Amino acid sequence: MLLNFGVLIAAAKFSNQQVGNKLRKSYYNTNFNKKDRIETFENAISWIVVFAMFIYGGAKLIQFDGASEIDKTVNEMTGMELMWAFYGYSKSFAITLGIFEVVGGILILIKKTRLIGCLFTSTILVNVILQDIYFEVNFGALKAAILYQLLILIILWLNKEKLIQSIKTLLSSEKTEQTKIKNFVKILIAFGIFIGLRILEYFITVKW
Repeated sequence: MLLNFGVLIAAAKFSNQQVGNKLRKSYYNTNFNKKDRIETFENAISWIVVFAMFIYGGAKLIQFDGASEIDKTVNEMTGMELMWAFYGYSKSFAITLGIFEVVGGILILIKKTRLIGCLFTSTILVNVILQDIYFEVNFGALKAAILYQLLILIILWLNKEKLIQSIKTLLSSEKTEQTKIKNFVKILIAFGIFIGLRILEYFITVKW
């Protein structure tokens, strides 16, 4: 009986040793290069922003409840109270903002859409930062928004080659050879269409 127990212990030790050797070998064989380190770091800071967007976006369901029910005149309200009352006036508007924040988080979470998500979420965060500054919102909220925006800028910097290439593609235009008369006619037609659309806009927005 003792012999069998000793054999079991020896077998267990041998098995653990083999597993340990395999893990060490796997670790040393993993070629964790600079690109891998950057990708790991990028994922980590991306998840911070994603988590924040999910939290703040979800909180819009209740964040401004009762904020518009304040017994003060506009002159008596602080900047933060005024802004809170504005957002609290329409729950649908607050929820819409929350949906945008969650969508931005999802786009950043997915590697293929991360850059689009960073640009999309930046439009939200920059707006939040400016509001927090001008309406003198809680300083902690301002610091959080600035932190998330800085993390997004770091992500964009880590992918600057893709970003620069995308900007170049968007700004590039095909040059076609054409006579000055043809170019003038095209501009003239475009101006005529512009006048027609402006008249239509007037009737749609004012007359009808």
